[in-house]
Amino acid sequence: MIKWCRKQKIKVEPSLEQQGAEKLLEIGAQLYQARQAQALSLERVAMQTMIPRRLLKAIEAGNLEELPEPIYIQSYIKQYADALGLDGTDLARNFPIEDRQLQLKPTQRILPAAQLRPIHLYLLYLFVVFWAVNALSHTLSRNQLQDSSFQRVQQILPTQTRSPQSDIQPVSSANHDSKPVKVSVTLKAQSWLRVTADGKTAFEGTLPQGTQRTWEAKEELTLTTENAGGVLVQFNQEKAQQIGNPGQTQEVTFAAANQRL
Repeated sequence: MIKWCRKQKIKVEPSLEQQGAEKLLEIGAQLYQARQAQALSLERVAMQTMIPRRLLKAIEAGNLEELPEPIYIQSYIKQYADALGLDGTDLARNFPIEDRQLQLKPTQRILPAAQLRPIHLYLLYLFVVFWAVNALSHTLSRNQLQDSSFQRVQQILPTQTRSPQSDIQPVSSANHDSKPVKVSVTLKAQSWLRVTADGKTAFEGTLPQGTQRTWEAKEELTLTTENAGGVLVQFNQEKAQQIGNPGQTQEVTFAAANQRL
């Protein structure tokens, strides 16, 4: 007797991350073609959408590693497509994101009623009485100890006591609003900038040629640009100078007390 075995092929569905990478390549190519057809630069689109140039470039290249969470990528795709005159809502819907909504089903658990015998109730009553007497005794003892301590302190202290205000020394208030770090920027060419003052982002975006801006910080200020050759920087009262070569990404940190990191 001969037995035949039929092999069944199992189809493996791609993961959500793989689906997102494939869709991003397709969407990025479509956005790139639309931008080229309108002869728009990434800098122009970045100024219009307020999306950093590096993120727009990563979307066109389908590079997920350079992009944030999928929910933010979907929002960037919508803004980018709307700026090019496309249907941003429909295009962004094609990019898959994980549905994190969990459906919670209420569970009911019926516990059996405790069966207490009279002896158990009697022991419980004794425990409650013992605990109440203990708590009352502890409270009375603590009050008596505080009263005796207070009387002893009154006997030790002299009759004439100084005014509490006599011990208060005037404290000179420091000027906490001072900002020792001052950086002025003049753009020789259109450039993307990110300015961080004392750990907080003060500005991020693309500025046109000829723009002059000034930022201040208390401790340190960090300036990042993707076109170092087009940026002239003046730190406090120093002479303005170029911080790099054209098209070069550069990050410079200025600290208080005339120390540059």
